[in-house]
Amino acid sequence: MSRRAVTLLGSTGSVGTQAVDVVLNNPGRFVVTGLAAGGSDLVTLARQAAVLGVGSVAVADVHAVGALRDALEHQTVTYPGWSAKDVEVLAGADAAAELAARPADVVLNGITGAVGLAPTLAALGAGTTVALANKESLVVGGSLVKAAKLGSGQIVPVDSEHSAIAQCLQAGTRGEVRRLILTASGGPFRGWSRERLVDVTPAQALAHPTWQMGPWVTVSSATMMNKALELIEAHLLFEVPTEQIAVVVHPQSVVHSMVEFVDGATIAQASPPDMHLPIALGLGWPDRVDGAAPTCDWSVPVAWTFEPLDEEVFGAVRLARAAVAASATHPAVLNAANEVCVEAFLAGRIGFLDIVATVERVLGEHDGVVAGVVLDDVLDADAWARARAEELLVRV
Repeated sequence: MSRRAVTLLGSTGSVGTQAVDVVLNNPGRFVVTGLAAGGSDLVTLARQAAVLGVGSVAVADVHAVGALRDALEHQTVTYPGWSAKDVEVLAGADAAAELAARPADVVLNGITGAVGLAPTLAALGAGTTVALANKESLVVGGSLVKAAKLGSGQIVPVDSEHSAIAQCLQAGTRGEVRRLILTASGGPFRGWSRERLVDVTPAQALAHPTWQMGPWVTVSSATMMNKALELIEAHLLFEVPTEQIAVVVHPQSVVHSMVEFVDGATIAQASPPDMHLPIALGLGWPDRVDGAAPTCDWSVPVAWTFEPLDEEVFGAVRLARAAVAASATHPAVLNAANEVCVEAFLAGRIGFLDIVATVERVLGEHDGVVAGVVLDDVLDADAWARARAEELLVRV
């Protein structure tokens, strides 16, 4: 088996750093040829380039080039034959997309936010397999992503829920699927009333009970907006209507999602909450990577519980279904408004309940583009939603 050439986008983030672990633990399976990051953690980016022997590095912050060059020069642990002076540095808003368009076997897109759309489109256009952890690519530009694909199977999901569904779907044909079941941990506020959520602090929202993630994803998990975006992603990835996608709360986060078939069988994928498994599968698909993550310990008593999502308290999933039904650009508005509101909450500008409430109001004001969507339509919807959310937040 020849080594797969991998480009890692968002390499210094949670998904990216775990992808580096997978590569370093499997040097005979993978080789990283390019790295991309925003530029907030240049020390980590330089260290990754050195230990992986990477020849091209992209950074979104054009002002970080000098500091990145300096960090590269000061690496002491390096890949055999690697030299800092030979590293190509790309910089600017389009740097990640430029890197993603270059030859590779797999581009893992672990960028957070709508800025991950352009690199996804670039990689797909180049015919490269995309291991997709950037759910916003589909939520924001679903129709564009579908149009950019050059073949089926070109996108391999990396989110644990969608990776689980992809695995479960191998148990039957698409025509035998009754519905998809996305599991959600319920976050730190499972079982809370709206009254208790009024005074929630950012520190409380960031205390996720089962997963270690970045702040934006963690807060969106607390509001259940992350699950709302995952519902849209599942709808687009697997071409299943939203009414055939259920969300079930599973606090232990061991069953990552399920597929219910027409004969009554439900197939589930279970493993401890660890992103190394779906990341490794994304890089190696359809082959598995030996020892990628821990297994369940069946030698000790264990109990898994499941409960319905309280959509009266956590209304984000309801908004996702409405967005899909409204127009091709409503999901982009949902995502953009949420990004603005989460940042405002983390900065202490608004309350926890204001996040979803503001997103709902922005969503309701959007006219939407129903057919013939082009990139400018998506970008315009995204920009409008951000501006409108900011206007509403000033009044909160």
